[in-house]
Amino acid sequence: MDRLVCGDVGFGKTEVALRAAFVAAMNGHQVALVVPTTSLARQHFKTFKERFDGYPIRVEQASRLVGSKELKLVKEGLAKGTVDIVIGTHALLAKSLKIANLGLLIIDEEQHFGVQHKERIKNMRQDVHVLTLTATPIPRTLQMSLSGVRGLSLITTPPVDRMAVRSFVTPFDAMILREALLRERFRGGQCFYVVPRIKDLPDIEEFLHEQVPELKVAIAHGQMAPGRLEDIMTAFYDRQYDVLLSTTIVESGLDVPTANTLIIHRADQFGLAQLYQLRGRVGRSKTRAYAYFTTEPGKKLTDSAQKRLKVLQSLDTLGAGFALASHDLDIRGAGNLLGEEQSGHIKEVGFALYQSMLEGAVAMLRGGGADELEDQWSPQISIGTSVLIPEAYVSDLQVRMGLYRRLSTLGDATEVDGFAAELSDRFGSLPSEVEHLLEIVKIKVSCRAAGVASVNAGPRGAIVAFHKDAPPNPDGILDFMRQKPSVVKIQPDQKMIYKADWENDEKRLKGAARLVRELALIAQKANALLE
Repeated sequence: MDRLVCGDVGFGKTEVALRAAFVAAMNGHQVALVVPTTSLARQHFKTFKERFDGYPIRVEQASRLVGSKELKLVKEGLAKGTVDIVIGTHALLAKSLKIANLGLLIIDEEQHFGVQHKERIKNMRQDVHVLTLTATPIPRTLQMSLSGVRGLSLITTPPVDRMAVRSFVTPFDAMILREALLRERFRGGQCFYVVPRIKDLPDIEEFLHEQVPELKVAIAHGQMAPGRLEDIMTAFYDRQYDVLLSTTIVESGLDVPTANTLIIHRADQFGLAQLYQLRGRVGRSKTRAYAYFTTEPGKKLTDSAQKRLKVLQSLDTLGAGFALASHDLDIRGAGNLLGEEQSGHIKEVGFALYQSMLEGAVAMLRGGGADELEDQWSPQISIGTSVLIPEAYVSDLQVRMGLYRRLSTLGDATEVDGFAAELSDRFGSLPSEVEHLLEIVKIKVSCRAAGVASVNAGPRGAIVAFHKDAPPNPDGILDFMRQKPSVVKIQPDQKMIYKADWENDEKRLKGAARLVRELALIAQKANALLE
């Protein structure tokens, strides 16, 4: 199982993880929950520990918040199989970490994990179920889910009495922000103030002390010592501070129901998914929440930044995470499958054929599309001659690609002849390369009727391989051999050797076409007998 669970912030993805982990652990498998930050690891550990209290399930934490001695014991427990559920950061993906009987890998906020981490996940998941949780899947992950490579589940029902966060995009204004911060304090709530870089923290701290001296401000960022960071977060949970001034360390999954005002400094420097995740830190209770996305006064935003902020402001309803991810897919693209920087052979295969191959492979893996995939096999013809539509004949690349696609759909010789007439009418007399190409297409049509997988023709004849190494009419093939004992032979690998004198391209094309037509007639006789 490889499933992406996409649900809006606070819609219950953690509940899905809890139940999946419980089922796996109670059935004797170990579970690893990987999260992007130590703060989120701490929160999940507390949630899982409380939820499974009283059950025979051992839950442990593995992050930099855990001491070295305790971490060593956790690793030993994982290797021995005595730890049922482990919750941690990227360290859980290290090659040195051994988990005796890993059955379920849960990835929270996948968009925060890099290429190396995902490669490690690929190596782990050959016999491991993978559950990915996110409110805003990255474009490539969303594209994979939409194409069927991964399973996709959507959580679209908000909790009862949950209200949408009211969002405002505004240039930095001291009076507006002061009023927003004080309003939250007067109604008994707390605030998040998020900056894009650590070096921005001192300036905003000074601004808060000058404009709202009555508020208690705590500062948090990822370069703090683990113990200090944990103390600050705990104090904020316990409402000892009114404002948490931080970097994006608070982006992932933190649940502080009393925090219902968010201010983001220089929102144009954040990604769309980041902004949405940050907005999800507020509005996690029945109280109306507010989010202010500030920009630098008098500075023109880039086109992409304007698009991000416009989309974010327009998607102010509950359950908009999937719609936002779709906008992100549109803005950023699904990845350049055909670009020069892309490795592999997709560029040579072509996007349409690649997508068809992908769909077929997905259907085969799911077990329900084997018959459909079987019907899509294509014979391979090797004659040793040039077969293409020359650029000098059809200069426009897009038109040539369209003609190739049409060629691949032709089903019989009559359609091929009609296509040839159209080419002559549109582009003039057919060059030899195109004539050879059309003849090859006719041979392929006959090959499918004859059950022939490949024809490799040369000056002294041809080697014919049958689909699945099984001719449709074995008795008919034996009769064919008896009629031409010096010409036709069958090898132990079930390939047919056909001896002939085909000195040039024209003779090879005509000879291969005649041979395959004879084999097609033999196959048709078998089909007639079956009917």
